[in-house]
Amino acid sequence: MSTDAETGIDPAVATELILRLPQARALGLKITGFGDGWAEIHMPFAAQLVGDPETGVIHGGAVSTLMDTCGGASVMAHPQVEGHTATISLRIDYLRAATPGQGITARAECHHVTRSVAFVRAVALDEDTERPVAMATGTFTVPQLRGDAPEGTA
Repeated sequence: MSTDAETGIDPAVATELILRLPQARALGLKITGFGDGWAEIHMPFAAQLVGDPETGVIHGGAVSTLMDTCGGASVMAHPQVEGHTATISLRIDYLRAATPGQGITARAECHHVTRSVAFVRAVALDEDTERPVAMATGTFTVPQLRGDAPEGTA
């Protein structure tokens, strides 16, 4: 894969994020888009993700993992951030149950970066794109800003 000329970000970094996270692989997460400080990840519906067999609704923990992973991907896609990130905090507001049988797509935006913390907001949607399933805000580590020398050097 090649580096995006506009953002300077290698798409392989985003793909590696999914490959490095066993829970992301187990949920079948797929990066469907990312760019200058944003990411979009889809989680297809799967019977093993259902939290309540009577309703057929995907478990909130799966939605949480989706939103957390998408938030981290948005930080890694930010043009100022170099390297991998980790979640510091994540607040998720579940607004409604996802529609049974439908996958969920999260879209996250890294809207502010300091020397050590990135701030993210995210939304999770099923096929009803007018009514979010969940919304989130979070903070993530910033391992290094692009152009900065790693700690302990230069």
